[in-house]
Amino acid sequence: MYNLKKIGPATYLMEKEAGMLVPGLIIATEELMEGGDFSKPLEQVRNVAYLPGIVGHSIAMPDIHWGYGFPIGGVAAMDPATGVISPGGVGYDINCGVRLAIVPESMKCLEGGKADRLLKKIFDLVPSGVGHGHKRTRGLSERDFKEIAEKGVRFSIENGCGLPEDLDHIESNGTIEEASSEAVSAVAKERGKAQLGTIGSGNHFVEIGEIEQVYQPDIGNAWGVQKGQIYILIHSGSRGFGHQVCQDTLDQFIAKGYSKGLPDSQLVAAPIQSPDGKTYFEAMAMAANFAFNNRQMILHEVRQAFHEVLGIPPQKIKLIYDVCHNIAKFEIHEVEGKKRRLCIHRKGATRAFGPGAEELNPLFRKTGQPVLVPGDMGRASHLMVGMANPLTWCSSCHGAGRARSRVQSSKSWRGRDIFDYMHSQGVEVMASSGRTVAEEMPDAYKDVDKVVDAVEMAKLAGKIARLKPRLVIKG
Repeated sequence: MYNLKKIGPATYLMEKEAGMLVPGLIIATEELMEGGDFSKPLEQVRNVAYLPGIVGHSIAMPDIHWGYGFPIGGVAAMDPATGVISPGGVGYDINCGVRLAIVPESMKCLEGGKADRLLKKIFDLVPSGVGHGHKRTRGLSERDFKEIAEKGVRFSIENGCGLPEDLDHIESNGTIEEASSEAVSAVAKERGKAQLGTIGSGNHFVEIGEIEQVYQPDIGNAWGVQKGQIYILIHSGSRGFGHQVCQDTLDQFIAKGYSKGLPDSQLVAAPIQSPDGKTYFEAMAMAANFAFNNRQMILHEVRQAFHEVLGIPPQKIKLIYDVCHNIAKFEIHEVEGKKRRLCIHRKGATRAFGPGAEELNPLFRKTGQPVLVPGDMGRASHLMVGMANPLTWCSSCHGAGRARSRVQSSKSWRGRDIFDYMHSQGVEVMASSGRTVAEEMPDAYKDVDKVVDAVEMAKLAGKIARLKPRLVIKG
């Protein structure tokens, strides 16, 4: 374990060593650090600190675990003039993210077999699993890709999948500027053309549950979140489209020698201002806009399922917020008393703007933005509010974080009825693959309550509500 110095509640400093341009910053408690293997992720925190143009710290969130190049749960800010942009600092699933919507009913409306009917209806409407496309779509055309680049999530809304007011409840209003469909390969477009409105596999899901506890009723009421309500939580990203964008770029960057001099070739990165850096940003932004549309279309189908099974009009189901947690974005932050434009890499981390942030809509400008922290499908997830911590560039954690690998989880559940176990925990699960469910069992993850406690102690975000899962769709 690296020699860490405690500098505040749940906040530790990794001092600079030879080659590091900035120190490391670790958000965690002693209990979290002792409960898993932190050595490899901390090595990646150290490696990220080697990247040219990095500003402030190489940062790790309490849900940190080993990733490609950057740790999952890593944050790094780059100076646009001297810094680099790294596909490993964004991840393969570009703009993997989460959205939360609220149904103005209690779980009582799902009694009498309606819960099973709703689960089956969502499973039918929202394709899940490896490689599965949307069976009801014709596939995206070249013109569609161009419109997604230009319009972001407005593409889906203009095509009847959503409400105009949804836009105010999506990070960056559902559009990353500078996206270009021309920066994306034909192979990526082919992989993604039928995948809008699909979950995919791995840790992605659609979850229906109950607002179990509200910690700050004033903010909860302002957002329309109350104890006992039904929530919808959606976790998915850019699917095969974003994966191919990442792989194409990694291949190009490595072939051009951009990994030279770095402690890990997986950190390969091009100067932000170079033609290669700009092209990657345009392609990444395109994949991010694809992901926004993916979650928008999934919510549309879930709204339809509630309408068909329970008679609840789609417009009654309000989107609370949608956040990215695999993205690089240009933002204004204060550095040594001066405002500077920085390129913030967040990989397995969530933006957590506080009150007064100009980018937020008027409601969230008063309260701070919602921060969504999915846990696992058996215990809980959390809704938090950003506190604009400058040390982390207004960033927070993105989930519970894995405690064991997918292979380890599958082995530990071999020979056991995983669906029966989940039923015994009060959670009904439907999935395209039992293997995926075995990989994603609750004990494969850290305790999300302990993770969000660390986040709150370090003043990254404050707890608003605890969410209890009841119905889950997996890949």
